[in-house]
Amino acid sequence: MKKAVIYGAGNIGRGFIGQLFHMSGYEISFIDVNMTVIDKMNTDGQYPIYITEGEGYREYLVTGVSGVNGRDNDAIAEAIASADIMATAVGVNILKFIAAPFALGVRRRMEKGVKTPLNVIICENMIGADHYLAEMVKENLSKEEAEYFDTHFGLVEPSIGRMVPATPKELAEKNPLAVCVEAYCELPVDKNAFKGEIPDIKNMVPFAPFDFFIRRKLFMHNMSHAITAYFGAIKGYTYIWEAAKDAEIKLIALRALTEISRAMSKEYGVPLDELLCFSENLLSRYENKLLGDPVARVGRDTKRKLSATDRFVGAARLCAKHGIAPMNILAGLAAGLHFAPSDDEASLAVAATARDAGVPYALATYSELTEADLVSTVEDVYGKIASGKKMSEIISGLQVY
Repeated sequence: MKKAVIYGAGNIGRGFIGQLFHMSGYEISFIDVNMTVIDKMNTDGQYPIYITEGEGYREYLVTGVSGVNGRDNDAIAEAIASADIMATAVGVNILKFIAAPFALGVRRRMEKGVKTPLNVIICENMIGADHYLAEMVKENLSKEEAEYFDTHFGLVEPSIGRMVPATPKELAEKNPLAVCVEAYCELPVDKNAFKGEIPDIKNMVPFAPFDFFIRRKLFMHNMSHAITAYFGAIKGYTYIWEAAKDAEIKLIALRALTEISRAMSKEYGVPLDELLCFSENLLSRYENKLLGDPVARVGRDTKRKLSATDRFVGAARLCAKHGIAPMNILAGLAAGLHFAPSDDEASLAVAATARDAGVPYALATYSELTEADLVSTVEDVYGKIASGKKMSEIISGLQVY
């Protein structure tokens, strides 16, 4: 049977990649330092995924599962040496800790004379995580081993769009391996990063140039999700699903998605209808009550989310490049400048700067945004929100081209 190795037995590893590998006919070994999880996997040989469907869940059982102690370097090396496909899902901050054990797997594979390439899907929330991990791994290899690594290992960047909420207490108590996911289950990956034959993985979509999917995730999914959170906070909603069902918030989010869809279509030659359908699907996914995603979590850290290359400014500039006025995208940015939960220091700092030093200064400082027409739009919407204008008045002032 084909063997898959997943470094990281958290929610993405179990709830997304594990399901796809199982659907594709692989036995799966998870590497993790959480021995409660690893021991349970080795005892049960399986775990349940609960897929949200309407008001309830559909159980999907992942079988053929085993666990590897993340502190047992020899077992890790052996698992990597015998793998047919691999993935990491440990979190960006943990990558530096797995680089050395990963290198041992490269060395073991080379010593065994394995000529078949090993493709590794790097499921980390960081653009360029594939290059970041590669450099750290090669620091632990000799020159000859590094050459083997470069020619026999394909580090493949994906775009993770599936939402994996916290597992409800009653399900977690029933089985600590249980994980909840939304039904959406597509995995776009960088087609050009594979070494050798691209493996046949269910719901995996190899695509080139992959920059399209990176931007689609950031400028469409992440941007509209944040808009829903920021206007949701202004209206006093606790959860994303509540804000997503609000007709006025949905209208701004849909208009923003239409703006960036037009720009993405022109930039990449992707049919506009395809992007508009994706947009509508996104907004319907946000209404999923069982995801239980708090507005505070989705919106937090505006210092990062309002930065120069992130979801709002990056999308707005791509629109401007193609002659499209990003009015609704900028409205979302303006709402973000008001976002200030008491436990979110980064967002509190941004909001205080906008309030005390003015919107143009805040945009120049945090967003590197100085284009007069874009700044004036943000400033206008910010002022309307600050003065307590109704959403209908804000919406009416957002021209749609």
